[in-house]
Amino acid sequence: MDQSFIAYIENSIKSNWDLYALTDYKGATLQYKDVARKIEKIHIIFEESGVKKGDKIAICGRNSSHWGVAFLATVTYGAVAVPILHEFKADNVHNIVNHSEAKLLFVGDIVWENLNEAAMPLLEGVLSVTDFSTLVSRSKKLTHAREHLNEMFGKKYPKNFRTEHVSYHKDQPEELAVINYTSGTTSYSKGVMIPYRSLWSNVKFAFEVLTLNKGDKIVSMLPMAHMYGMSFEFLYEFAAGCQIFFLTRTPSPKIIFQAFEEVKPQLVVAVPLIIEKIIKKNVLPKLQTPTMKILLKVPIINDKIKAHVREQVINAFGGNFYEVIVGGAAFNQEVEQFLRMIEFPYTVGYGMTECAPIICYEDWKRFKLGSCGKAVPRMEVKILSSDPQNIVGEIVCKGANTMLGYYKNEEATREVLDADGWLHTGDLGVMDAEGNVTIRGRSKNMLLGASGQNIYPEEIEDKLNNMPYVSESIIVQQNEKLVGLVYPDFDDAFAHGLKASDMEQLMEENRIALNATLPAYSQIHKMKIYPEEFEKTPKKSIKRFLYQEAKG
Repeated sequence: MDQSFIAYIENSIKSNWDLYALTDYKGATLQYKDVARKIEKIHIIFEESGVKKGDKIAICGRNSSHWGVAFLATVTYGAVAVPILHEFKADNVHNIVNHSEAKLLFVGDIVWENLNEAAMPLLEGVLSVTDFSTLVSRSKKLTHAREHLNEMFGKKYPKNFRTEHVSYHKDQPEELAVINYTSGTTSYSKGVMIPYRSLWSNVKFAFEVLTLNKGDKIVSMLPMAHMYGMSFEFLYEFAAGCQIFFLTRTPSPKIIFQAFEEVKPQLVVAVPLIIEKIIKKNVLPKLQTPTMKILLKVPIINDKIKAHVREQVINAFGGNFYEVIVGGAAFNQEVEQFLRMIEFPYTVGYGMTECAPIICYEDWKRFKLGSCGKAVPRMEVKILSSDPQNIVGEIVCKGANTMLGYYKNEEATREVLDADGWLHTGDLGVMDAEGNVTIRGRSKNMLLGASGQNIYPEEIEDKLNNMPYVSESIIVQQNEKLVGLVYPDFDDAFAHGLKASDMEQLMEENRIALNATLPAYSQIHKMKIYPEEFEKTPKKSIKRFLYQEAKG
């Protein structure tokens, strides 16, 4: 069995040469042959500027065709891709570029405006994702290669660049392909080392369970720097010969709607919030009228109404898809029950960056309400509990999708990957007799942002605890908003002639200052002051679970 991920990419380019591949929504389209030509030119830049196999190449910018090209060029060369969320603040991007020891950085215009090249001393060059021009070059070889690129390309392929010229790096299953950072600050940031077997297994899984064909269309709205968007809105579709439309702007519901209507995608991959917004804004209000409520209780009319509502909801997503796959966060129960009632074709999967990402999945026709599917092919899942069907335990998994470990962090690796190869997810759940896994909570403290971004409360608390008159703090999530619970340093405040009544104003100032350092998805909505210290464990860590429901 040939386990080559790159073979998927190479074969797709060759067999779909004249088909549309990557489209910037409301912008230009690249055919598979255009992608191949651009990959070839980037390979010439790599080669001429001394990039070797195994060198790290960072990519940071909004989703776009050229982002996709930069990523594919990196892995097909045999270099290691380091995708970075464009929403990270500048110092986080600097941290990741430095920690990963990236040689080159492909960067989007908006991100680049805020970066400081002096803070990334190891880089040999920075290239624009927009047109692959050189923004910074610290090597004569790179400057020369970029200036003479077309001439070099012409010399290498004097009689046109054709399918037979497409020949890429031969990947090995255990070889490192991608380092995906779970967050931006090096003190907490873990670079997940994803091997080629993991990319191969995720793409193969998609071929096994999904229904896309050559020429099918998909809208990519999740960040490609996240493994969920990367694997199931880009890599699989590219391997299958599809046309991928990138929403190059921030994917607001309005833009997503518009794109669905125009593109009519054959598959929709989303996070719960997008689905919930569409249902809550456009569908539920129409059903809340007194007449509707009565009609829904009459069996025959009820079925007709349900069919009508289902049709409306399906049309909201373009009306042309096999199913909607939801992942990345917990689903609102009310919305899920509504979708089940109207027999909407949706399914919920479960994964994590450490599995690039898929762990559990089930087709919508067999999907069990409230669950997140069963272990996918080549993965085993079990619950560490005396009675996994009834007693909640930690979800652990092992198999082809699991990571090699965390980059330059053996201690963190040992904490999650045990000696037998089981990955401890830190999530809690149960599993029924058929193998359906239902998640009951995250024992890890990670919170999820509106579009499925990972928010690590410890990182925010770290910053907050360094601010004026803050003794200790906890970040909790309430109604999808983050709230900072603070126990102030009253002694220090009183010593400076401040009164207890000044605290609210001071913490509000801290909140504004803190938000200025945080990405949009992890902004603190409000502060709540606690009059006494938080309760702690013998190890002196705060008992966070006591404060999750804090009302404020």
